[in-house]
Amino acid sequence: MRKKLLLGNWKMNKLVAEAEDFGVAAFPLVEKALVHNIDLGVAPTYLSLPIVKQKVHPKMIVAAQNVHFQPSGPYTGEISIPMLKEFGITWALVGHSERRSYDNETNEKCNAKIKALVLEKMVPVYCVGETLAEFEQGLTKAVVSAQVREGLKDLVAEEVKNLVVAYEPVWSIGTGKNASTEIAEDVCRFIREVLKNLFGEVAEDIRILYGGSVKPENIKAYLSCPNVDGALVGGASLKIDSYEGLLNNII
Repeated sequence: MRKKLLLGNWKMNKLVAEAEDFGVAAFPLVEKALVHNIDLGVAPTYLSLPIVKQKVHPKMIVAAQNVHFQPSGPYTGEISIPMLKEFGITWALVGHSERRSYDNETNEKCNAKIKALVLEKMVPVYCVGETLAEFEQGLTKAVVSAQVREGLKDLVAEEVKNLVVAYEPVWSIGTGKNASTEIAEDVCRFIREVLKNLFGEVAEDIRILYGGSVKPENIKAYLSCPNVDGALVGGASLKIDSYEGLLNNII
């Protein structure tokens, strides 16, 4: 059975002191999650990664929000995998819709990042999802299929066994508009079918998350869906009370 995962994406929020306070406050939440066989994690800004990694429970996942595919070089403003590993960071988001929209994060670039991550035994959280225009045109599955196939091109089953995929319909991120549980389950099930077509039975072990205006009030309904194995949460993961509410409603 796939282990549930709650991962908070802090985006461009929290000063270092605020991130540290959260990490300390979250310590008992990880203990609670472990009892219920749930993985907890957060993705802070680069500047907060070292202090959060130092202060949180050793079993809490601390992920980078982005990473470059080259180990070093003339890439101003970028952060490499070796730089993350220096601080014990072994997870990274790839292809979040905001990076696709604002920073030209193409499927091909995501593919390069995922290949580099798996080569270094790190865990990619690969984000996929359609825009409002694509949703309204009935293109959701075509878009998501292309993102999965192109983003995971040339990888083999052994390399994706620890992969996490996050389905985030762009039209529901930070908008307060939620995809129904029926939509979430349908698309997550479809993603698993695409993964199974690409990689065989290992697809049954790959965790697929839902993200998009997830809150304590609706997380239980989403995670009750057979193919939704967790949630990638934005705003509701920023305050410890709300984060605890998310966890409690998974339990």
